[in-house]
Amino acid sequence: MSESAFSYSQDQLKQLARDVLKYAREQGGTDAAVEISEGSGLSVSVRKSKIETIEQNRDKGIGVTVFIGKKRGNASTSDFSAASLKATVEAAYNIARFTAEDDCAGLAEEELLEKNPQDLKLFYPWAISTEEAVALAQRAEAAAFAVDPRVTNSEGAGVHVQQSHFVSANSRGFIGGYPYSRHTLSVTPIAGKGAKMQRDDWYTSVRDPKKMASAEAVGRYAAERSLARLNARKLATRTCPVLFEAPLAAGLLGAFVQATSGGALYRKSSFLVDSLGKEIFPSHIQVKEDPHVVGAIGSAPFDEEGVRTHKRDVILNGVLQGYFLSTYSARKLGMKTTGNAGGSHNLTITSSLTKKGDDFAGMLRKMGTGLLVTELMGQGTNYVTGDYSRGASGYWVENGVIQYPVEEITIAGNMKDMFKDIVGIGTDTLVRGTKNTGSILIEKMVVAGN
Repeated sequence: MSESAFSYSQDQLKQLARDVLKYAREQGGTDAAVEISEGSGLSVSVRKSKIETIEQNRDKGIGVTVFIGKKRGNASTSDFSAASLKATVEAAYNIARFTAEDDCAGLAEEELLEKNPQDLKLFYPWAISTEEAVALAQRAEAAAFAVDPRVTNSEGAGVHVQQSHFVSANSRGFIGGYPYSRHTLSVTPIAGKGAKMQRDDWYTSVRDPKKMASAEAVGRYAAERSLARLNARKLATRTCPVLFEAPLAAGLLGAFVQATSGGALYRKSSFLVDSLGKEIFPSHIQVKEDPHVVGAIGSAPFDEEGVRTHKRDVILNGVLQGYFLSTYSARKLGMKTTGNAGGSHNLTITSSLTKKGDDFAGMLRKMGTGLLVTELMGQGTNYVTGDYSRGASGYWVENGVIQYPVEEITIAGNMKDMFKDIVGIGTDTLVRGTKNTGSILIEKMVVAGN
């Protein structure tokens, strides 16, 4: 598949967008915005080397927002014919007519819009056939089975290939769009037998298939993770240091983003309301956002509203410098959009205390005796109060060395305290979606067990 595999070119999507804006003007809308997208993909999964699923997708859609003053209406269609576009605009206009006025509704200010978007090289088509994708998944799973005879089963391996493009435009003069891709290989082996079985997984997800980890490496590492969990024990309840493995540390960063996002803040449903300019993390912690990293999963020259994105310090020496705001949520808070309609872009959390030797083994040594968490279960985060309680499994560590796997435990604390109690961040950095972090060591949490 390549860009030419799309049914429409970027220029054709731009023309459709201009047509929609013209129809909205003719209908009587005072302002309008449109997003047009098209994508195609392939997903395959195998289990015990046999094909389980093969899915091919090809989809397209247009979303239209029409404003009548401070009233807003939305409608969408997957039919790109002129008659359908006119009907969709009319539907959005009629919804706006009967909607209550909202003082914060409206497009972003013209001076904030990105008029010359840079090419961040986010599109790497992968010309892989269904047969090749199946063979790749089979190789990853076979590599997992080859590690040890105790790898007895599998929840499967999968390859997911997706390439899409879009154009976004509004009546304030913004029009922009680009193609993008994301390709993933995953495998989930099961080790052990009967009631003693354990599963774990690993995956690699990239825009450019040339940067994907090998099928053998993904399969082997997934199997090693499953095997390491065999003969897990329970723990007695205690308070101790907790090391969040890098994939889970990205979730902590995600919780921070959710708590400092406009929607949660103006609804007063966040434990970090009114925290701008306050010390949320210890002074050794920095969080940077860089939307312009070439080829990265979290990159974007503009946000979902066409607002220019910026490189910025979100946390500087532990102090919160900025929220994650869209135009609407910013107006609700009496502030300016931060170019985060649609979420955060390439967030990296670092610590000035991190030394060269603070890789994964170094972080275990730094913790000394405590809990390494490698899996979390349930949705135990209360964003209003910050209370945090999640089912967990991982490993008990003594004197910096893993002693045995543990399961059926719960870790609990309050997010405010957890952020403040971060004592280290590892150099074992991993990118998960838009987050980039090493393992994160928290000084103390309650671990509930027997």
